[in-house]
Amino acid sequence: MPGRPRPRSLAAALGVALLIAAAPGCGSEEPAPARAPAEAAPAEAAPAGSPYWVDPGSDAARQVAAWEAQGRHAEAQALRRISERPMALWGPGDDPGPAIRRAAKGARAAGRVLLLAAYNIPHRDCGLHSAGGAADATAYRNWIGAFADAVGDARAVVVLEPDAVPHIVDGCTRAAHHEERFRLLSEAVTRLKRNRNTKVYLDAGHPAWIPDPMKLVEPLFKAGLGQADGFSLNVSNFQPDAAGREYGARISAAAHGKHFVLDTSRNGLGPLPGGGHESWCNPPGRALGIAPTDRTGDPLVDAYLWIKRPGESDGPCRGGPAAGRWWPQYALGLASRAAR
Repeated sequence: MPGRPRPRSLAAALGVALLIAAAPGCGSEEPAPARAPAEAAPAEAAPAGSPYWVDPGSDAARQVAAWEAQGRHAEAQALRRISERPMALWGPGDDPGPAIRRAAKGARAAGRVLLLAAYNIPHRDCGLHSAGGAADATAYRNWIGAFADAVGDARAVVVLEPDAVPHIVDGCTRAAHHEERFRLLSEAVTRLKRNRNTKVYLDAGHPAWIPDPMKLVEPLFKAGLGQADGFSLNVSNFQPDAAGREYGARISAAAHGKHFVLDTSRNGLGPLPGGGHESWCNPPGRALGIAPTDRTGDPLVDAYLWIKRPGESDGPCRGGPAAGRWWPQYALGLASRAAR
């Protein structure tokens, strides 16, 4: 199943308070010590520099501090490959205002661009690990309004509603909800674009989910792609960059040249070999991908971004905690296998 878990609330996103001092193992299949990995991600170095804001209070940053205090210096050093890089803030589903205002203030002060994901559409995730979302259309309009208000004039990139359009295309979202979803997404694009410094990218899944990208073009336009800055690919998934670029270029060619962004947070070694049931859910042996940057070398790719926050669980599979909860041992595995 291609749907991916997301944090459900600010409390979930800050679950590190319960897990930060966890003993090695934590129910993970990942090795506890940070040692030279047997298999490393391809050495595709990120271009120097990044315009995006790094949250000094992220779960990864807190974990680094905790491990340093415990004398676990090698592990802390490995985890800095996550803590010192920008990641998207997923707007909390109850009240997105406080968390986004805090982050926007930090980004403004640093002269950086804020990365955000809006993920609260009604009937979210087809009742799977990240089921939920706003109670109804009115609640969603209020939520996205509060989200946009909190961003204000800060420079920001928003990935809008991961999975929402692909779940229409693959038939997972009930037909009775399609028109409302298109309307809400289009309204959300319009509301976010009223912020003069906000860029909006509608999610379009990934090539292993909807193999024929032409099936996405009309639904994306119904969802507001015409007013958006572009679309996003590979959010929370593991598809290789080359596959994403090729897939995105095909959508772009049929969508009046719209640009796109790629989530490279966990695709350094590609997807789990052989796929299989829930191959998207906490797959073992994966690695961080190319670091966030807007210097992609591809005129259609506006940025490589870490939209999925590396180290947050995909759900209660393979020994993981609930969706969106910080899982330090999984994070350590991703970081330890990554190209430096």
